[in-house]
Amino acid sequence: MLYALLIYEKPEDFARRDSSVESEAYAGAWRAYHRALLDAGIFVGGKPLDAPETATTVRLHERRREIQDGPYSNTKEQLGGFTLLELPSLDAALEWAARCPAASYGAVEVRPIAVELEPRVTVANSN
Repeated sequence: MLYALLIYEKPEDFARRDSSVESEAYAGAWRAYHRALLDAGIFVGGKPLDAPETATTVRLHERRREIQDGPYSNTKEQLGGFTLLELPSLDAALEWAARCPAASYGAVEVRPIAVELEPRVTVANSN
């Protein structure tokens, strides 16, 4: 089963991504976690996201597009990245989420991928 780990970080965590000495410890923890996912053969994909202030949010209101600079909500933690994992159970996904570096300073949301919806929302390749 596919699970998405949605990684939430605080603004100061985004700041730790720079090239400072503190950033090396931050990056090192992420490299070790990524290596463990690869070694376990469960990593499907994932990417870090740019800082929340680079986001643009789009909504439709009465058929008119409304644009908001920045993330959807102003909370202490913002979506910082995601990881897709192929795992046998929710319990396994929760174990890997607990090992994620962000679990110790932010939050990691575990959400099953709705594979049954994919055929309803994708277009078959006509080539």
